[in-house]
Amino acid sequence: MSILAPLPERLRPAELGLFVGQEHLRAKLDNLLRAERLPSLLFFGPPGSGKSTLALLLARSHGRKVTRISAPEAGIQQLRRMLSGTDVLILDELHRFSKAQQDFFLPLLESGELTLIATTTENPSFSITAQLLSRLHVLRLRPLSRQDLAQLGMRGAEAMGFGLEPETLELLTSLSGGDARTLLNLIEYIAALPDEEKSHDGIKNALPEMIARHDKQGDKHYELASALIKSIRGSDPDAAIYYLACLLEGGEDPRFVCRRLILSAAEDVGLADPAALPLAVACHQAVELVGMPEGYLPMAETALYLAMARKSNSAYAAYVNAAREVKAVGPASVPLHLRNPSTRLQKEWGYGKGYQYPHNFPDAWVAQDYLPEALAGRQFYFPKNAGAEVPHSAWWKKVAAQGKKK
Repeated sequence: MSILAPLPERLRPAELGLFVGQEHLRAKLDNLLRAERLPSLLFFGPPGSGKSTLALLLARSHGRKVTRISAPEAGIQQLRRMLSGTDVLILDELHRFSKAQQDFFLPLLESGELTLIATTTENPSFSITAQLLSRLHVLRLRPLSRQDLAQLGMRGAEAMGFGLEPETLELLTSLSGGDARTLLNLIEYIAALPDEEKSHDGIKNALPEMIARHDKQGDKHYELASALIKSIRGSDPDAAIYYLACLLEGGEDPRFVCRRLILSAAEDVGLADPAALPLAVACHQAVELVGMPEGYLPMAETALYLAMARKSNSAYAAYVNAAREVKAVGPASVPLHLRNPSTRLQKEWGYGKGYQYPHNFPDAWVAQDYLPEALAGRQFYFPKNAGAEVPHSAWWKKVAAQGKKK
């Protein structure tokens, strides 16, 4: 390996015993190394978790001709040429291939003509066709632990000819976010610093700003969004503001975040605090007006407000109950007295007959049936005993009880 190669490439292990991390897969990997025939595999995991390294270790261990390529670099015609005489193809970023390109491999894998070892950072359930996925053994990798990264960090610093203070190593493992490649690139960056800047404080000041970028189309995108909403729903403002920061500092589209906050205000806070929804809508408008980076301010205010607000999902539940009924038996006929008699013929049919105008009665309420006859007495909305929904629903409960008496 050339000394000019990047540090992550120079430290790529040549045997499984030197591989760091993924202890949960060790037994499976050992079995694959001993297997007479290597099956087609898909390594799924975050960047820098060792997917390509494991693919290379397994492919080379069986002494067959190996070709490696990244999906964005290859089209079908190029693949056809490259695969001549190839026994094992290592294909990075399989998710970048279209459905038609993925289908290209089906007959090759079916016949055993080719062994495919692919890698992806995307959830295979969504990014890989079902036909191809059924022909691959999927091994899921995890982000490296702090201990794994510390071991790699010491190995990298030694290779670069300098030592790391424990607190500096802790800083680097923290910044790396489970990504071995990020860690080793940082160490290579530090190695190029003047000796007088290699103290902990010097390194801390010299490091480029590290932002945990996340793939806005990948799992982390949805995991962080889910964590934000569930933290709001669980009334934990600290967790809510943390996940909001993860999304925004990771480069998330602020409009996506605003939409999530609007939905949370309607679904989780709901009638317990009706001010939450207009606040969330105003947040969206404010972010559109001021833009980023200052747009984090209205989003932070809104996320904290929603987290601390009383919660009621009664509006969400009421709609689900009503929708379930409609989906089960279809929409029932609207009672005639609720139909608007727009024409003479409709009046003759009885449209609007017997309708009582509520504003002509005390408190603008009169006992009258509104649901279709087949659903008379059915209840879809069940108010929660929370926040503003209590006084808001109190009058309705009172007149509803009067209507039942009549």
